Amino acid sequence: MGKRGKFGPGFLIAAAFIGPGTVTSATIAGATFGFSLVWVILLAVLSAVVLQEMVGRFSLVSGLEIAQALVKIPRKGWVRVLLGLLAFLAIVVGCAAYEAGNIMGGSLGLNIITGIPPRTWALLISLTAFFILLKGNYPFIERFLISIVILMGCSFLVSSLLVRPDLRLLARGMIPRLPTGSLTLVLALLGTTIVPYNLFLHSSSILKKWRDERDLQLMRWDTGLSIGLGGIITIAIIITAATTFYLKFHLLRQFTGTLPSITPGDLSLQLEPLFGGFARLCFGVGLFAAGLSSAITAPYAAAWTARGLFGWPEKSHRFRVVFSGIILSGVVISSFSLHPLSLIIVAQVTNALLLPVVALFIGYLLNQKQLKGYRNTLAMNLLFFLVFTVIILINIRKFV
Repeated sequence: MGKRGKFGPGFLIAAAFIGPGTVTSATIAGATFGFSLVWVILLAVLSAVVLQEMVGRFSLVSGLEIAQALVKIPRKGWVRVLLGLLAFLAIVVGCAAYEAGNIMGGSLGLNIITGIPPRTWALLISLTAFFILLKGNYPFIERFLISIVILMGCSFLVSSLLVRPDLRLLARGMIPRLPTGSLTLVLALLGTTIVPYNLFLHSSSILKKWRDERDLQLMRWDTGLSIGLGGIITIAIIITAATTFYLKFHLLRQFTGTLPSITPGDLSLQLEPLFGGFARLCFGVGLFAAGLSSAITAPYAAAWTARGLFGWPEKSHRFRVVFSGIILSGVVISSFSLHPLSLIIVAQVTNALLLPVVALFIGYLLNQKQLKGYRNTLAMNLLFFLVFTVIILINIRKFV
């Protein structure tokens, strides 16, 4: 049996999605639309729990990571090749975009602390992530950084209580609606909560923690609790942003005719009810830790997925080439003359656009005869289809 315990990979995955993308997307959503997009987080959490549970169930019952399964289960060779290539491209493109957002997010954290421009820090953060992965001391450093991220998340939770939000408006925000101009942020909130590469990483992490279907109940509790907590923290960020910025911004629009936008320096104002004059420093440290931890996780996840798809040993040079390429692509993208917060939002939207491809693979795997009594039931397939359809419709609406 694996190492049994109450908490497992789900909490690492939840901490990973409380990164620069979540903080930025939720802050801009709250500042621009108040509580109107809280329903998106509820949808995203439900979707993440459904997909992560399917991934965990498949891995525990089959003993395979989903990356390995995509090239082992299909009977026809051309199907294996097609699925493998599509999965690899989806993860690599998503990780490259996400990596750029992570690097910029970590750089913004240092910019808030020091005042030195973010792009000055981008190369330093990239090199740090590269050497941590190269030396192999990734797990210990990741846990240290994630502990800081969890503290930042708890700070938002406390701050959201201190600002005393209007509960009636908060409840109204749980009713689905799309305010004019909100689609990009809707996709960003989905993409930052249901990160495609996290599904692959979750699969491999589960097999390191647990062994077989006897651990299914532990896995489900771990997944539901951790992702639910991540969703609560995301809603807390929307609450603090809405109470800090929304009314002020819309009053200014009445006088000026234009809606002000969030600047990187504004982000830390949400923690002032808790930390007062230390809010800037505390937020900067938290955002830096979130950016660096995610900047390590994304290239590692891409390399691990490639290893599963193509059967490489973890110590092979090809494994290193993949994570080095993801870091390099992140540096290149983050060097473009884009507004830092806009770059982070674009990275999350990219993940949301790629999500249906990865979700289809997971739905395919969970309906295989090899799983016997652990295949998706009709009810599970209907829930999966509902989640998948809603995400597809939002993507189509954005394009249209």
